[in-house]
Amino acid sequence: MPDRTSGPPAEPPLGLQLAAAAREVGRAFDAALGAAGGSLSTWLVLLALTTGRAASQRELAAAVGIQGATLTHHLAGMEEAGLVARRREPTNRRVQLVELTEAGRAAFRRLRDVAVEHDRRLRVGLDPDDEAATRRVLEQLRANVAG
Repeated sequence: MPDRTSGPPAEPPLGLQLAAAAREVGRAFDAALGAAGGSLSTWLVLLALTTGRAASQRELAAAVGIQGATLTHHLAGMEEAGLVARRREPTNRRVQLVELTEAGRAAFRRLRDVAVEHDRRLRVGLDPDDEAATRRVLEQLRANVAG
């Protein structure tokens, strides 16, 4: 009887297929955000500030998953572009507060429209049951690999 474990798989491994899909979806989202004058990191910062999930730079880092010097670099660029303003917490000068400016709120609205359209594009051809099943499968895959 031949050994079926030594040859190529009949189908691509699920993890590779998922990674390829994630890369393609991510590239499309990055391109859409870029065409609107944004980036994924800018969108994540604007979203966190708009939804109130962060006020300090430390909270912002936790909310968006961008740490240390990388976040500082992004915030400096956003501050230079007039999207955010940073100031020290009056009662604790070590804490840096980050606030949206009016231009930041406008950028959020513009990028929100891009995100909504990207999400709509992802859902083409999916009925509500497909979407619900996809969410369940993705959550199960995350749970399967979580520590």
